Amino acid sequence: MFGKKKPTPQIDKDQLELIENAQKRIKQKKRLYIHFVVFLIGAVFLIIANTVLGIGKDVTLFGKEWFLFAILIWLFFFLYHVFNVFITHKFMGKAWEKAQLEKLVAKQQTRIDKLKAGFVKEETLIAQSEVYNESQTKTKKNKLTIIVAAAENDAIGLGNKLIWHLSDDLKRFKNLTSGHHIIMGRKTFESFPKPLPNRIHVVITRQQNYKAPEGVIVVSSLEDAIDASKNDSQPFIIGGGEIYRQALPFANKIELTRVHHNFEADTYFPKIDTSVWKETSNTFHKKDEEHDYEFSFISYERK
Repeated sequence: MFGKKKPTPQIDKDQLELIENAQKRIKQKKRLYIHFVVFLIGAVFLIIANTVLGIGKDVTLFGKEWFLFAILIWLFFFLYHVFNVFITHKFMGKAWEKAQLEKLVAKQQTRIDKLKAGFVKEETLIAQSEVYNESQTKTKKNKLTIIVAAAENDAIGLGNKLIWHLSDDLKRFKNLTSGHHIIMGRKTFESFPKPLPNRIHVVITRQQNYKAPEGVIVVSSLEDAIDASKNDSQPFIIGGGEIYRQALPFANKIELTRVHHNFEADTYFPKIDTSVWKETSNTFHKKDEEHDYEFSFISYERK
């Protein structure tokens, strides 16, 4: 009908950009071709002008005819033109810009992923902190006590065995821990010939399906061990070195037997920070027929 206009064909934006880019490249190559033709004609003209017509025949540079230098300079500009068309515009044109943009976007995405990973890690730490706070609340109800015998250099064991034998220390350990939960790592538990009588053993291990004698509680973390001992008014941490290190922030009391000698060891007790712990009692014992070393029974409580 007369009143209707013919529909205008729509060209995709990307297609239009490709067409414009192609047209630009064609113009660049045409100009390069014209430059090449002009260069050839100009070079021939300079040669004829000098050799046939004698123009500037007596002019030389460094012992060479001047037109040679003119041709070389012109050749330099022509080669620069070639480089500009086939290198600069090809590798730094729209496609190059797009590739660089994609690289920048990829780098930004990598940074975003790292930030997300950081947020996840931070959330995990917050969650762990909340678990620790809950554990700390539980320990306030119960008097979580660390009991340990350590040398002057904090040595506590070698090859999963005690380094010394002190009769009074063993008696003290028995008297304090009897009737209570004793929390320990797997290696410490396995150092016993059999479970100690009149105590509930709580063993921490990462091993799946760890088989323990009947009555022994097996858990996978210190927090679970504390939770398993929540009905005990004074559960005891009895080792080894890593369990002591984990338990120190949660403990309310330390019962230490300080052996006054230095020993070689592969397991050590953490340093006691006197700004956190105060000494409440200290009883010294000399060495005798049953004790090869001098030692002291020392009690600490959290300030």
